[in-house]
Amino acid sequence: MRKTKLNLESIKFLDKADMLGLLLDFPSQCSAAKEIARQARISFERRDFSKIVFAGLGGSAIGADLVRSYLYFESKLPITVYREYELPAWADSSTLVFIASYSGNTEETLSAYKQARQKGSSIIVISSGGKLKEWSLGDRVTFIEIPQGIPPRCALGYLSVIPLCILVRLGLIKDAEPDINQAIAVLRELRDKSLNPKIGQKDNASKALAVKLFNKIPVIYSGSVHFDVTATRLRCQLNENSKAMASSHLFPEMNHNEIVGWQNPKKLFKGLVVLMLRDKGMHPRIAARMDITRDILGKEAITVVEIWSRGEGLLSRIFSLIYIGDFASYYLAILYGIDPTPVDRVTYLKNQLAKS
Repeated sequence: MRKTKLNLESIKFLDKADMLGLLLDFPSQCSAAKEIARQARISFERRDFSKIVFAGLGGSAIGADLVRSYLYFESKLPITVYREYELPAWADSSTLVFIASYSGNTEETLSAYKQARQKGSSIIVISSGGKLKEWSLGDRVTFIEIPQGIPPRCALGYLSVIPLCILVRLGLIKDAEPDINQAIAVLRELRDKSLNPKIGQKDNASKALAVKLFNKIPVIYSGSVHFDVTATRLRCQLNENSKAMASSHLFPEMNHNEIVGWQNPKKLFKGLVVLMLRDKGMHPRIAARMDITRDILGKEAITVVEIWSRGEGLLSRIFSLIYIGDFASYYLAILYGIDPTPVDRVTYLKNQLAKS
């Protein structure tokens, strides 16, 4: 397959729904999310929760992953993310349940909402409308409305910053606004100085990464604490934006199984590229594991690309890896000569399920 050129002319021709505009606007979305959370009306009084559950799928769940990853060492309550029709048996009246569905019509999430109601959980719904809005208003459940008209995967700012701010309001975590503001500043700097399409491949981290991924299958690794969300996000963005296969795994678990699998079939290795998402604040033993694993893979002549986080604060570093990956998946779509926005197979699947 021949590469499409990464220039503004190609982008304008292929990007029919202007996903580039959404990517460039992402820092502003994060700022807007703070204000939405500030104005949200919480309809319950209870504050003595014993656990926190997020229910959502796809792009509507990745924000929950970010919250869970970021709060790994801070939250005194366990935080779990469920991508299922059913909530676990231990979810009860002392559980705070965030129901996240951008469309408001995701069938698995609608099922989780019903279960949360039956269990007497305190519920916060985040959506742009749909049945969830109708049900929430009818049930007098806390409903936080976010703007319509964008792909769910492009609503990450709303679906991560809003829950963080709500958890602050509920007194469950410390004030996160300084970290959010710092992250927004890092995102803006990345966009303006490193990622936007006017910057050439030599100085553009995401364009350079996209070129390395062209006609390859990426195998993505990150640490499991704080940064698992970055690996999941990049895999999903490559799937949906680039319409490309990708896989992901986490350290240290990867060193207990998958590292052995990097021996066969050797004839496929030329079609793979390993991406290691790295951070200066990772556990030193994880950093050592990554170094050793990189060397082992290098002996098999496997291409390994390291992507380092940017910024100082933890939230900034998480968001920076996500933003670099989001732009890379976008540029890879352009290289493949495809529109990054449509997800026709997801739409087809939903239509087929609706018939059954």
